[in-house]
Parts: sequence; structure tokens; C-alpha cells
Amino acid sequence: MRFLRSWRGRVLFFVAALGPGFITANVDNDAGGILTYSQAGAQYGYSLLWTMVPITLALIVVQEMCARMGAVTGKGLSDLIREEFGLRMTVVVMLLLVVVNFGNVIAEFTGIAGSMQLFHISKYVAVPICAALVWALVVKGDYKSVEKIFLFASVVYLAYIVAGVLGRPDWHEALVQTVKLPPRTAWGDRNYLYMTVGVIGTTITPWMQFYLQSSIVEKGVTVRQYNATRLDVTIGSIFTDIVAWFIVVVCAATLWVHGVRNISVPADAAEAMRPIAGDYAFLLFAAGLFNASLFAASILPLSTAYTVCEGLGFESGLDRSWKQAPVFYWLYTGLIAAGAGVVLIPRFPLVSMAILSQVLNGLLLPVVMFYMLRLVNSRELMGKYRNGWCFNGIAVTTAAVVTLLSVVLVWQSVRAFFR
Repeated sequence: MRFLRSWRGRVLFFVAALGPGFITANVDNDAGGILTYSQAGAQYGYSLLWTMVPITLALIVVQEMCARMGAVTGKGLSDLIREEFGLRMTVVVMLLLVVVNFGNVIAEFTGIAGSMQLFHISKYVAVPICAALVWALVVKGDYKSVEKIFLFASVVYLAYIVAGVLGRPDWHEALVQTVKLPPRTAWGDRNYLYMTVGVIGTTITPWMQFYLQSSIVEKGVTVRQYNATRLDVTIGSIFTDIVAWFIVVVCAATLWVHGVRNISVPADAAEAMRPIAGDYAFLLFAAGLFNASLFAASILPLSTAYTVCEGLGFESGLDRSWKQAPVFYWLYTGLIAAGAGVVLIPRFPLVSMAILSQVLNGLLLPVVMFYMLRLVNSRELMGKYRNGWCFNGIAVTTAAVVTLLSVVLVWQSVRAFFR
């Protein structure tokens, strides 16, 4: 009986710990991310799986730093940037983030349109209905109810793990490539480098840091509850990258093996694997895409609204009414309406926008990381909870690697343009 009580206690603690960290990490596997992972598997097979191990470690460290700052200071990231570095720098960072996030919002509604078209539902019907649904979810709900819905949406990502198994991959090759670095010749391939930056950019994104810290603050997490929050962040980071690993694997096992290389939108991956892996794999991949797109279409505008309002000193939060936080809700509404509206424009280059948004995530991340490291190492702000040498080492290495890859990518792109 003692064992059962102990086991039950651990399970209850595990479930109770899930919250902002788990939600934020899973939103990372949005429509743009699924497109990037699908392309990685279709174009390069298992050879990009090596990125998942260092990315997971980096994601845990980066997310933990933000969660810790929120718990210790009781303030959001953009709020801290404004207080420590001034309004001018805050506005610059926010403008960059709004541009990148808007591209991501467009990508999410593109994913909704594509997934519904797989079930023969026109985007002119699906997109407006889903836009109204995510708007009502946030505007009419409070933090606790919205969090429960987001947690349920996070669990639906298990569909990709099942789809990966149904794809019957070469497990030995997949596991070997996960722990094996690519040959030097791979780095001379501009497309491979572009895809690597895209995978990093879609796994560790700038908006995540702002949203996570804001959610920690709104939930009222303090240092006393921080052990549970640290577990939440760690579990979420590991789970989301396991899902990403399976997306790459299933596309490598089905599309790459059969010579299907051109994935323009995430729905292409589901449609292409149908005759190869069967109807069940198709349904799981398509349903997972719809869930991921709808989920992220709620979170990304919300993250942007949090960031802008905190940075400029406006009231924000799901527990506030429209009258109490008008800028927060109007900005959220505007991003959803504009993002959905762009997707409904005929012949708009949605695919290029989706891929570009993922690469822009990778380019903006070092800027956000710079401010995060300055803040989390501040003795005045963090006291005894500031970063140790290990966390600083991993965080600085992450920022340095992303910066280096981005510079090389831009250089190769310029060279290719003038040839």
C-alpha cells in the first residue's frame, strides 16, 4: 500500500507539474515546424536527426532560464528588457518579434487550410471558422480554462509518434544518425545548411521565451513552486523533440526512401505518405497537423500580445477583461484577423513565407539570447538564482552556433545571388 501511495503521489505530482513549460515547448511543433521537419526527412533522410540531441539540451536550458527569471522576478521578459535596457531597445526587439511572429501566424493558418483540404473542406470555410474559434477561446476564457485546453492539445501530438511507427522506418539507421555527426562535405551544401538553420530556428524560437515567462508570471509561480516548474519545462522540451524526431523519421522512411522530395506545405507530406504507409498513417499525420496549427494559431498571437503590452507598459493577461486590457485583446484580435486574411488571398506565396519565418526565427534567436543572458546573470535581479557556469556555457554555445550558422547561410546566399 505504501508503494501504491508513493507511486500515485509521483503520478499526481507529474500531472500537476505540467503547465506553461509543457505547453510552450509543444507549440513549437507548429505548422511551420512540421513543414521544416517533413522537408528535412524527405530531402535528407535520417541525416539531420543528429540535430535533435544538442537542440533538446539547449531547449531545456533556454526554457529553464526564462521560467526561472519569471518565478524569481515576477516579471515578463520584455518587461525586464525595458527596465534594464531602455524603451528604445525594447521597441526594436518587439518590432522584429512582431514581424517574425506574424509570418508564423500566417504559417499556422496555412497549416489549418492544408489539413482541412485533405478532408475536402475548403480553406474559405475552415480558416474563418477556426480563426473565430481560437479568438473566442482566448477572449472568452480565463487562464486556468485555457491552460487545460492547451494541455489537451499538447497530448494530441502523440499522433505523430504512432504515425512514425506505422511508417516502418529503419530503426537502426535512425538511431545511428541521431548520434552521428554529418560529414564535412555536408556543410558545403547551402541547402543542407539552410535546412539546419531552419530546424534549429523552429525548435528554439524567440517567441517561446517571451510567452513562457509571461505564462509563469500570470500563473503566479514563485520560487517556492519552482521545482515543479523545472520538471514541467524539462518534460515539455524532451517530449516536443521526441515528436519532432518521429516526424523526421516517418518522412524519411516513407517519402525519402521512395524518392518524394518536394514538400511545399505540411499537407503534402500526409498526402504523399498515404499510398506508402496507409490510411492510418495519413489520418494521424493530417489530424496532428490540424491540431498543431490550431494550437499554435492560438498561442502565437497571444505571445505577441503579451510581449508588446509588457514592453510598452500596457495591461495584459487572460484573467483581465477587455476593458481592463484593451490593447492586449485588440492586438490579439488583429493578428488573428490579418493572419487568416492573408491565407485567403489567392496565389499568395504561403510556402515561401512559412519557410522564411522559420529561418528568421534562427536569425533573431541570438539577439533574444543576448538579453536573456545579461538578465539571468544579473546579481541585482536574480540574486542566488542567477546562472551557473554550466548553464552559461550551454546558452552561450547555443547562441554562438546559431549566429555562426546564420552568418554562413547569409554569406552563401549572397555568393549564389551574384554568380
